[in-house]
Amino acid sequence: MRKFIIFAGIMIVFALILVVYAFKIEPYQLTVKEVALDYSPTNETDSVELKIVQVSDIHLAENFTIQNLAAVTEKINQQQADIVVFTGDLFDNYARYGVGLETEVMQQLAQIQATIGKYAIKGNHDYGGGAARVIDELLQEANFSVLENTGETLTLANGKELFVGGLDDALLGNSDPEEMFSYQSQADFSLLLTHEPDVADALVTATPSLILAGHSHGGQIWLPFYQVKNQLAKTYSKGSYQLADNTQLYVNTGIGTTMIHARFLNPPQLSVFRLSI
Repeated sequence: MRKFIIFAGIMIVFALILVVYAFKIEPYQLTVKEVALDYSPTNETDSVELKIVQVSDIHLAENFTIQNLAAVTEKINQQQADIVVFTGDLFDNYARYGVGLETEVMQQLAQIQATIGKYAIKGNHDYGGGAARVIDELLQEANFSVLENTGETLTLANGKELFVGGLDDALLGNSDPEEMFSYQSQADFSLLLTHEPDVADALVTATPSLILAGHSHGGQIWLPFYQVKNQLAKTYSKGSYQLADNTQLYVNTGIGTTMIHARFLNPPQLSVFRLSI
């Protein structure tokens, strides 16, 4: 009996340590995931390399404040990006946390630097809690181009063209891939943004493409025998997926948390892509 009591006590202490770690430590251990993608022809000598930084699902809330956002901004700028993309969900609940903080949030996001441009799309939380009334203006004042079934074509240093397109949210917005592609010229490569990853199958085209998504949070609590999968993030929930010979999807696990404000074996993440085209 004494051995059982000691063992039970050890298990309780261990469980408490895991709970503290999941709620108080891992959610603030921001990691950087680097991915190298080479789409340049093998016989080509004038390819250009772009550094693209993806940030997603910030979910500003009581447990993830302006000070935490400042740390994210600093980490983004350390990457020295050519292009920064935000794939949705700025506030966890704008009505509860964001009201009155718009200027501070905008000022932090405005500090994010990119040599070519900054692009953003909206997620489902950017429509809820009254966020839809302010999110476009906030992001635009922070020098992000907000893509809502739209896109633009950029001419790179080697003369090649890069199409950057973004979908509106598929749950609470009006996601329309056909409308987005109507903005696409005969680009050499496409960088496509969608908040919900399971929409990605509708984005596979003949043009070589990198599709970036968020929304899933990677499940937040990642257990070998069980993972929570969000609506429209059940097929693709975390990391890289090859959708076609020339199309790759990457699902970012996000910065913040929602519902359960904890992470386990699934730390917050910036994705950094070294793209050669």
